[in-house]
Amino acid sequence: MKLLLIRHGDPDYEHDCLTETGKREAAMLAERIAPMPISDYYVSTMGRAKETAEATLKLAGRTAVECDWLREFDAPNGTPIVHPGSASEGGCVWDWLPQEWLGDARFLSAEHWRENELFRQAGVGEAYDRVISSFDTMLAEHGYVRDGLLYRAEAPNAKTLALFCHLGLSCVLLSHLLNCSPMILWHGLAMAPTSVTTIYTEERRKGFASFRAASVGDISHLYIHHTEPSFSARFCEVYGDGTRID
Repeated sequence: MKLLLIRHGDPDYEHDCLTETGKREAAMLAERIAPMPISDYYVSTMGRAKETAEATLKLAGRTAVECDWLREFDAPNGTPIVHPGSASEGGCVWDWLPQEWLGDARFLSAEHWRENELFRQAGVGEAYDRVISSFDTMLAEHGYVRDGLLYRAEAPNAKTLALFCHLGLSCVLLSHLLNCSPMILWHGLAMAPTSVTTIYTEERRKGFASFRAASVGDISHLYIHHTEPSFSARFCEVYGDGTRID
């Protein structure tokens, strides 16, 4: 089975929709995704993801299942969290300055990342568990049942599933599939708007499968249109160069 984790287009976060640039990106993405043999489409209930998916679904003549668990990842009920070095109160629970989060070795551990005191107070681990529980339920419906760190291939197949969602949420799903701390992926990957991350199952011994990322944050559909990716998800390359630091 193959999973496509697709980030929404360039966002207007204030209004939870796409910018004009984002709409153009979504149209380019649709040209790429719509012709593919997608078995099932899933989409976040947030406006920017739904608007991104709409272009593909319209071109493909398909519909998508809306999933609340595919919404951008946050602490329960958007619980504010003020972490060291944050620019303001109530910011993203997982976007910390590197100097701060790397000071807590637990964040590097798949078993202990959730033990950070601020994460415990905000219920981040519980929110993570709810997401991956719903994710595993979906995978089981398609033949792959979580068993420890692997999946039992109860009905192995070559389906392709497309999930229109968000950067932070995609890192949660990837961390579960790859059995690593989400904090490493939240800070180590910058998947541009409308980027496509492709993950395959590998069943090297009959009955058990693992997941492997074949590409992360692919934006080839933009480059064939000679279009540079939007900057959203990144921070300044050189301090003081005029791009965002927070």
